[in-house]
Amino acid sequence: MVFVLYNVPDEELGVKLISKVEKSKNSGASKFRMKLWMIRAITTMLLWTCVVQLMTLGEIWGLRLLKGWPSCFTHRQDLSHFPSLPPKLPLPPKRVYKNNGYLMVSCNGGLNQMRAAICDMVAIARYLNVTLIVPELDKNSFWADKSEFHDIFDVDHFITSLRDEVRILKELPPKLKKRVALGKFVSLPPVSWSKISYYLNEILPLLQKYKVVHLNKTDARLANNGVPIELQRLRCRVNFNTLRFTSRIEELGRKVIKILRERGPFLALHLRYEMDMLAFSGCSHGCNIEEVKELTKMRYDNKVWKDKAIDSELKRKEGSCPLTPEETALVLSALGLDHTLQIYIAAGEIYGGERRMTNLLASFPNLVKKETLLDSSELRLFQNHSSQMAALDYLVSLESDIFIPTYDGNMAKVVEGHRRFLGFKKTILLNRKLLIHLIDKHNNGSLQWDELSRIVKESHADRIGNPKKRVSFPSKPKEEDYFYSNPHECLQLLDEPLRSK
Repeated sequence: MVFVLYNVPDEELGVKLISKVEKSKNSGASKFRMKLWMIRAITTMLLWTCVVQLMTLGEIWGLRLLKGWPSCFTHRQDLSHFPSLPPKLPLPPKRVYKNNGYLMVSCNGGLNQMRAAICDMVAIARYLNVTLIVPELDKNSFWADKSEFHDIFDVDHFITSLRDEVRILKELPPKLKKRVALGKFVSLPPVSWSKISYYLNEILPLLQKYKVVHLNKTDARLANNGVPIELQRLRCRVNFNTLRFTSRIEELGRKVIKILRERGPFLALHLRYEMDMLAFSGCSHGCNIEEVKELTKMRYDNKVWKDKAIDSELKRKEGSCPLTPEETALVLSALGLDHTLQIYIAAGEIYGGERRMTNLLASFPNLVKKETLLDSSELRLFQNHSSQMAALDYLVSLESDIFIPTYDGNMAKVVEGHRRFLGFKKTILLNRKLLIHLIDKHNNGSLQWDELSRIVKESHADRIGNPKKRVSFPSKPKEEDYFYSNPHECLQLLDEPLRSK
């Protein structure tokens, strides 16, 4: 073996060694810095993911459900300082699932009938793992309101706030639009008060086969009871958090509430004595001959309403009619309400006009409505849009000190349930059958006023929206307590896990 030795100067050799050492150090330091940067980046991402998840859960479920979802307003704060738009919260993470098809929905009825139907359809879409198209609102009802979903509800909030539950699109993808245009889809009204198994066994196979199913009538299509707890809570979440009114509606509602609050306490009276309700129910007590003919003609002309020949007086005595304005004046007085109390009429045009409101106004002179509290210019955009006007009444009714409906229609029920959710706010639920009996006895002189008032107060002492379990009749779902009037699953302090993913 031959070794060749080169004479390298000591100084040059030293410089080369130092250079190699420095390069080695720099390389090591660079790798260390890279590892440190990666650790920091991964840690930051993990922490941020945890924060988003926690904030999402906080927004959805809050402090044990009751305080988790914000109300539209709260009179405990100065409404004049409320921001025009709610603060932006981090979006919940998207739920990833195999899409089984696309569900189109056409709602029917008034605002609150459609509101409950939307909540049901979201729950059904979640259960079936399908994509929901933003629901279409009824434009062919008595009110002929042409409002679209985005005219009443904050559609972007509706979509994004539910992205951890179900995928929602504003419209069908182009390819599926073509299929629908060619008639390659199924359209049907689902069976009323159906168990969730109906949708699994009957609707899901149609979705898997045709890709698109259109449910063309959606009111009361999901059972009140026997629904999985996670879907019951989802119905509540949609109702109390997701279905937020547009900023224009909320700002005007906020203004009405502020005006009322500055004047003192107020009662919201849902006086359901409007032409459509009287014609539909066949209730004409107190109407003159011409009005009875008009209501009867309207009922017979409407092909959707099945009952035609109705005994008005018999139905009234059974407690199935809305109280008249005159009867309402007697009841409010019998309940012992202060006659100087502000009463906000949460309703449309009262049938019979000022003539029928005389007694109520004489008993409670501080009678107001949105048309008297706001300038006509402020309501101009809402005119001829009954659902938008009803949305204003809904907001005011939620915030009132007392809410009294004179009929148990959809608005009465949904507002009742929402007020329960907001802390069991006082809602006086009138026993109309008893009241009609008492009023008739008082009017014919067989019952003195003091006795009438005593009975009315005693009989309604426990009818103020207190906590209670919903009444269930599995064989008679139409006779059950309505889910949206008392969603007790969403009002309890529950210890079990919220949902297993």
